[in-house]
Amino acid sequence: MLIAIINGPNLNLLGKRDPQVYGSTTMEQTILDIQRRNIGTHFVYFQSNHEGALIDKLQEIGLSQNCNGVVINAGGYAHTSVALRDAVEFVMQQHIPVVDVHISDISQREDFRKTDLLNNVCAHTIIGHGINGYQEAVDYIIGLVH
Repeated sequence: MLIAIINGPNLNLLGKRDPQVYGSTTMEQTILDIQRRNIGTHFVYFQSNHEGALIDKLQEIGLSQNCNGVVINAGGYAHTSVALRDAVEFVMQQHIPVVDVHISDISQREDFRKTDLLNNVCAHTIIGHGINGYQEAVDYIIGLVH
């Protein structure tokens, strides 16, 4: 089984940026923990601060059809990018489930963060469960595949 974990802008600063909102665990620590918990599942990790790079990666996954699922935390692009939404929808149309993850509870934050352009084209959305949301997303995908 192969699952892609894709992170958008500023998530490379996880553990350093706004720890009171996003926690103090780095993405590297999170990925290592997920790998330890899911022996036998392979992970591809991709992070970019650039919208086009995220779209290119999603299209690559959809066209190659070599992933069993995608966990995406699009960061700020979840609230603004129709183009990223369309790329996620394309992946879903290839029968590759995509799970939308938000570390913080976007419903309790600024008004502009309350809009999630991805949630209605994803198989599932996890909001406000902190870093644990990534493992929950992996569990969801594994449950769909098995």
